[in-house]
Amino acid sequence: MSARDAALALAHRLTAAGYEALFAGGCVRDRLLGREPKDYDIATSARPGEVLKLCPGANEVGAHFGVVIARHGGHHVEIATFRTDGSYKDGRRPESVEFSTPEEDARRRDFTMNGLFERPESGEVIDHVGGLADLKAGVLRAIGDPVARFSEDGLRLLRAARFATVLGFEIEPVTLAAMAKCSGLLDKISPERIRDEFSKILTAPRRRTGVELLVATGLMAHIVPEFLKTIGCEQPPEWHPEGDVFTHTCIMLEMLGPDAPLELCLAVLLHDIAKPPCQTFDDDSGRIRFNGHDAMGAEMADTILRRLKYPNGTIHAVVPMVARHMQFMNVKQMRTAKLKRFMSEPNFAGEMELHRVDCGSSNGFTDNYEFLTAKADEFANEPLIPPPLVTGRDLIGLGLKPGPRFKEILELIETEQLEGRILDREPALEYLKELAAVTSA
Repeated sequence: MSARDAALALAHRLTAAGYEALFAGGCVRDRLLGREPKDYDIATSARPGEVLKLCPGANEVGAHFGVVIARHGGHHVEIATFRTDGSYKDGRRPESVEFSTPEEDARRRDFTMNGLFERPESGEVIDHVGGLADLKAGVLRAIGDPVARFSEDGLRLLRAARFATVLGFEIEPVTLAAMAKCSGLLDKISPERIRDEFSKILTAPRRRTGVELLVATGLMAHIVPEFLKTIGCEQPPEWHPEGDVFTHTCIMLEMLGPDAPLELCLAVLLHDIAKPPCQTFDDDSGRIRFNGHDAMGAEMADTILRRLKYPNGTIHAVVPMVARHMQFMNVKQMRTAKLKRFMSEPNFAGEMELHRVDCGSSNGFTDNYEFLTAKADEFANEPLIPPPLVTGRDLIGLGLKPGPRFKEILELIETEQLEGRILDREPALEYLKELAAVTSA
């Protein structure tokens, strides 16, 4: 059973009992846009208690606000009673609700395209807020007074940016001006809610437009304020003819594939985050330098991602990409062992893509990328880091006590293995004895 079939069955149960039941919000919008709705919401004249009687086993988590979660055919469907909202003192939830009519329910919603209803059986669309015209025109417009809508829930600011980015809609001028006016409301929103909307913007194919919109409306100042310092941060024109760090980063975001993973998008956004504080000018030549921006950038990225409450797995993927992005310029000079270790990092594929768009958005050099691609083919028939020929147990068997020197000795033997000079255990043990004898002396 599909999600739509489950919602249809529940809507029919409500209408058969004499209540009005309409599909509402995003599922109506997405169907009209030719997109498959992820889930279905029903708006109804039935009160929560009546919904619970008709839908045994339903969850009344939001019954205080007229919301019940019903289950049918393996799907969860939100069923909400038509309502109007009281004041939003916490900038997130209404203090109270009053059950009302479909017209009033539509007018309490955020944007006109989300204020549409649909009769489940016939597919007839009911529009009390002008949402159909805005959908056809590709316009995002707040319902009623935009400042009032954003003041009710500050997260709507990011939802507006996300909808505009994902759908490619233009934001109506009054709504856009209200976003800038109300940008400070994001300070009342939890980092987790901001993070989730921000991630959806970054992983959308039009992510560059989304980031530029966040900057233009002042929202970025309340998400990653450090990023704003990249605007106007000059770079050496011989290496970066595209312009400042901000422009460079935006071009990189645009160059990424439409399905680029979140970790890569974050790494691209933050890879040069430390260039502004690291920027220096040579006294004689005036040449611009950013010494150490990779290491400082990794520290800043860690701080930013933890502030936004990203999970450790995401942080541990992004930070090394930022820290290592400047090492690609040296890959041709690396010995085989060092190169194999460099290429064996868990997120190396992401690092390669970051390097590709880093060069493609600036100097256009592809030598190192092509070199690494050829090396990946050359090394493809065996693991980059093969199983060790000797271990710490072998060192202990030679009478050495565990300590820091263990790691150094084992790395020396691994280097010989990676360079292809020692390929079997017996010569590895002989070399181990030599190293152990030097250590013991």
